[in-house]
Amino acid sequence: MAQMLSTKEVAKFLGINEKMVYTLISDKGLPASKVTGKWIFPRHLVEQWVESNTVNYPQTHKVLPPYDGLLVIAGSNDILLEKALSIFNGRYSGHLAVFGNLGSVGGINALRKSLCHMATSHLLQENGSDYNFDFLQGQFESMPVVVNFCKRDQGILLQAGNPGNIKSVKDLGKPGVRIVNRSLATGTRLLFDRELKRAGVAGERITGYDSEVNRHMDVGLEILAGRADAGPGIRPVASLLGLDFLPLCQERYDLVVTRERFFDQGVQYFLGLLHEKAFIQAAEELQGYDVSISGKMIFPHELEVEEAEQQG
Repeated sequence: MAQMLSTKEVAKFLGINEKMVYTLISDKGLPASKVTGKWIFPRHLVEQWVESNTVNYPQTHKVLPPYDGLLVIAGSNDILLEKALSIFNGRYSGHLAVFGNLGSVGGINALRKSLCHMATSHLLQENGSDYNFDFLQGQFESMPVVVNFCKRDQGILLQAGNPGNIKSVKDLGKPGVRIVNRSLATGTRLLFDRELKRAGVAGERITGYDSEVNRHMDVGLEILAGRADAGPGIRPVASLLGLDFLPLCQERYDLVVTRERFFDQGVQYFLGLLHEKAFIQAAEELQGYDVSISGKMIFPHELEVEEAEQQG
């Protein structure tokens, strides 16, 4: 069971008075549940809320060494990304692309600390209308470049045939439902917690809510093995494992690169793959991907001109 804080305890934790706590609940979305007329606060969700709203991160003075054939990508994991890494490594002799599965938040933090060349992220903003920008602003002295990798179907993975008759997120709160979850650093978990809140379901009351795994495929395998009835994940996993799928949204899954490393040879090679037939065919072989804007620069648009000038 997740640790619960009282109003007094969460006020002490945040270093504010108790009246301000109520303001944060109504105005800033501080995670809270009301039980028998009193507010309680899951500590892990409060910590996640603080991290997600942090701005003005201190800048690091460490930098990656000049590019010499090793391309480091970190962040949110994805099946199509794994295939793109394989294409890259098979095509470019003398280059090696490696991936660190840290979740979207972890990938952005790694990029900020200059531990990787690119981060992968799909963090839905609070307004629900865009991805990643709110999480990038304030963490970087200069906003990094954002390039779309793909769009993909995000939702709830279910046992084949849906024996639990789970038709909506609200049904996850029914007695006896067991789930498997993703870690707090992932965009999938942020979306899942958001949908649970919208449905009025207290996640910490669901069996398995605190059982976390590292990859989308791990969620699917737990369900396939019968150890869970449901879990947040992407449609391609459901398709590959023969599971049912409850769609929630089509999300934008992006690559984030600092401007200083954008024109590194390995970065440009990898971005170039997103327009090629091998990558498009890999996406078509999996259900749940849309690559219609893959390789498109989402931010800033002026770099498209700069890129063309450098390549010309």
